[in-house]
Amino acid sequence: MTIHETLIEGRKLLEAPSSSSCIDTPALDAALLLSDILRRNCLSSGSREELITLGNEYLSDQNREDFFRLVSRRLNGECAAYILGKKEFRGLTFLVTPAVLVPRPDTETLVEAALEHIDLMVQQGVKNPSLLDLCTGSGALAISLKNERPFLSITASDISREALKIAVLNATLLLQNRHPGNGTISFIESSLFDKIPRQFDIIVSNPPYVPSDEINCLAPEVRREPRLALDGGNDGLDLIRKIISQSPDHLVPGGVLLLEAAPDQMPAIRSLMEAQQFGSINVHRDLAGMDRVILAFKR
Repeated sequence: MTIHETLIEGRKLLEAPSSSSCIDTPALDAALLLSDILRRNCLSSGSREELITLGNEYLSDQNREDFFRLVSRRLNGECAAYILGKKEFRGLTFLVTPAVLVPRPDTETLVEAALEHIDLMVQQGVKNPSLLDLCTGSGALAISLKNERPFLSITASDISREALKIAVLNATLLLQNRHPGNGTISFIESSLFDKIPRQFDIIVSNPPYVPSDEINCLAPEVRREPRLALDGGNDGLDLIRKIISQSPDHLVPGGVLLLEAAPDQMPAIRSLMEAQQFGSINVHRDLAGMDRVILAFKR
């Protein structure tokens, strides 16, 4: 069986209806899984594009067996990122395990909104803005920001020790070679602000914001991700309320708070921010045109 034929068979298997998985991108997933098999066996660089040029090459029985074993895991509800142990985000390859939430395109909106404000601060004369990333998980947000704006002074925190281990490893792998001497991030194990003593120019967070009773309605793959990173309480706003109420003590005057949340939560979050005397509140939309990030300034 050739690589091309194997991909077609894998895609067809992933396209079949299944109660244990919800696969929106069967062709992409099949290509990712087969690319990983070929990379592991030094048969290619692991590029999906390379599968096209290698399409007429024959696979060994062992490689086919390994590939369909991964396809079976995908059909059983394990997401491709956990199977591969990695996920692309902002041009970087992050290590991921079931201890962390898988980085998603929606969070790029938070990165873009933060970068826009950081650049404005620099234009206004702030040389090395300080930034706190709450609920950092895999570190995707903090590391992406540090990679794209190396001059930032970044602290990242999470309540999960296992998540922080992944974040520290990602920072080591992704920043040290790119920004030698200027690629460090301070990581702190903390329940929100409990162990955060200082103030920052910027606070960003992609906190848990899924209402508790909606978690069982999520796709099977998402339900395998850490509940700690998903569950936002009865209305999804438990952590967000705490962040909004406590962040004024950890922002410098004129500092900014940026939060990712669900579009239908934005009006309630705006009200919470107004009650804490935040001003200049505005919302950024994601690629689908949905309200995804809300930003507010400490007065």
